[in-house]
Amino acid sequence: MTPPLPLSAAPTVTAAGLPALQRRISAVLVVSQILGGLGVAIGIALAPMLATEVTGSEALSGLAPTASVAGTALLSLPLAALMTSRGRRPGLVLAYLVGALGGGLVVLGTVVRSFPLLLLGMAAFGAGSSANLQARFAAADLVGPERRGRAISTVIWATTIGSVLGPNIAAPAGRLFHGTPVPETAGPYLWSAAAFLLAGAVVAVLLRPDPLLTARALAPRSTQGEQKRSLRAGIAAVRESPMAKLAMVTVAVSHTAMVSIMVMTPVHLGRHGADLQLIGLVISGHIAGMYAFSPVMGWLADRFGRLSVIGLTVGLLSGAALLAGTAGPRHGQTALGLFVLGLGWSAGMIAGSALLTDSVPQAARAAVQGLSDLTMNAAAGIGGAAAGLIVAQWGYGPLNAIGAALLLPVAALALRRSLKGAGGAGA
Repeated sequence: MTPPLPLSAAPTVTAAGLPALQRRISAVLVVSQILGGLGVAIGIALAPMLATEVTGSEALSGLAPTASVAGTALLSLPLAALMTSRGRRPGLVLAYLVGALGGGLVVLGTVVRSFPLLLLGMAAFGAGSSANLQARFAAADLVGPERRGRAISTVIWATTIGSVLGPNIAAPAGRLFHGTPVPETAGPYLWSAAAFLLAGAVVAVLLRPDPLLTARALAPRSTQGEQKRSLRAGIAAVRESPMAKLAMVTVAVSHTAMVSIMVMTPVHLGRHGADLQLIGLVISGHIAGMYAFSPVMGWLADRFGRLSVIGLTVGLLSGAALLAGTAGPRHGQTALGLFVLGLGWSAGMIAGSALLTDSVPQAARAAVQGLSDLTMNAAAGIGGAAAGLIVAQWGYGPLNAIGAALLLPVAALALRRSLKGAGGAGA
């Protein structure tokens, strides 16, 4: 545990100046999110190919992206602890620096043909994803519950730009290393590292005053208790709040269902004769569903309440599983299912993240947010790994059925809270 930081840790901000500060903080986070998303997308798009090239085995190709997901999960709590004690800026900067180091290690592991070093690099590379995930909470630090969904959604929307550009510039970035000791499949990781370094520089220089420290300075003195940064403190805070439990389950289940279905869709499409171009278009549509419509989900969460959008999440993800799971050789139906799957993820991520921030005390927020990201990524890692086994044993349709079944706890918890009459903007 660390004592609360003094009010002098953040500059004085007047009520009149707060809206301008909120807009500036949001703009800085949007720029860093674009750069960070670009770095993540470049790397993740090539991870399986790189693992196959180093090991000579397609059976091991899934370990590289899995290592990245594991790194994202494992770094969530240390970053949350650092943010609790020092603020958002040091935590985000450190995450981007670790991600840049990971990109360098990936390249080195490829050059020396060391698969363990490659996996270590991919785990560190996952810190870039951790920074992008934590940025959505930084956007919510200085806004009230009535605008929190929209603040989170703006930062998530910015990821669209980097996520779309990243895979498309990976090949040209790799060709720049033609004729050098660095393989063309590894070269783009140096561009990812550069994008992370630039994102870290933007945060380090421009994310001032620190949004989390400023939020604490503006909070009533009665709420400025001891800052809680441990895993145990995060678990205790969630245990005491039924709404926080619902929020964590929503985020974790939405992410797990999305990842599990999405990672096996290219395999399903390939089995039914789709070429790489069509597969790429389907995944691009899915990414558009995830990010491009996030401002709509943020507005809905603020206007109609978190519980309403969580209900929408269950409906969208269930519908997506039905569409994709029954598509068979109908590629258009599969594409529609993946687009709706992205929309459902967006609704769950935004409503769940906003509800989580609403539902816990200021002193425990960073710890709880880190715990949520750890849970979300750990569950998705297990779900993604299990998805391949499920498809191999039973098929793509049953995988979608299982993904829909995962939503039952979310629906039950949301219905229970609704029946108890939870209301207000944060409900």
